[in-house]
Amino acid sequence: MPPAPAGRPSPHPLEVALGLLRADAPGDIDTSPQSWPRWQVLLPHILAAAAHTDPSTATDTAVMDDTVWLLGQAGIYLWIHARMMEARFLEERALTITEAARGADHPDTAIRLNNLALTLQDLGEPGNALPLLERALAITETAYGPDHPDVAIRLGNLATTLSDLGEPDKARPLLERALTITETAYGPDHPIVAIRLGNLAMTLKDLGEPAKARPLLERALTITETAYAPDHPHVAIRLSNLATILLELGELDRARPLQERASAIRGKRQPDPHGTNQEAEA
Repeated sequence: MPPAPAGRPSPHPLEVALGLLRADAPGDIDTSPQSWPRWQVLLPHILAAAAHTDPSTATDTAVMDDTVWLLGQAGIYLWIHARMMEARFLEERALTITEAARGADHPDTAIRLNNLALTLQDLGEPGNALPLLERALAITETAYGPDHPDVAIRLGNLATTLSDLGEPDKARPLLERALTITETAYGPDHPIVAIRLGNLAMTLKDLGEPAKARPLLERALTITETAYAPDHPHVAIRLSNLATILLELGELDRARPLQERASAIRGKRQPDPHGTNQEAEA
């Protein structure tokens, strides 16, 4: 590493280590399974370096930013691989650091609240996740306005938790609003629109309206197959959810090949710890 310019102190070794790890770590984890082997290699080094950051005394912005980013991304990697207790610890630490560095009402704090809530939900604690998601939504709406795409993410995740708590009637208007925001922001054929369609459809199923859910899931499948490879994990989610609706509608012959194709895709990939049904977004 070249020496620091005259008059400028050399960077602390921790800053250097965190910066190198962040530069090497793939940013897209959820939709890029090809990034998982690299994360597996980097994870112990990230945990070791991040353990040296003390949020009560650290003043270097680069150290704080890199630590939070690495902890957050590592949490997502662990969450995807169903290592929920490990993810929870990292996400709680990332939240603590972010609140200390940015403040309780900063949009970055909303991201940390959101991600911790998703893990709590998967740990079977939707009641504990709910206030975190409500706070994340309030922060994001205040920071960006009611029609920002990040607001749609918060709405969707809050709706998923409400559904888990047995309140699909409260989830439905949030999902409808999230779909409208996302279509306006990205257009009708964006992969994120497919997530919104899928989540709304499964809530309609829970409300006893599978016939209304079916065209949403068919559209979601078309969007996802166009956007991704035919054996992508998101395609498996769309196939499985559509098959579920067809079964509810009594169309076993149409549901079976979708289920078989979804199972074949999952056989090639890392198992999805979150199953089918609704999708949360980190």
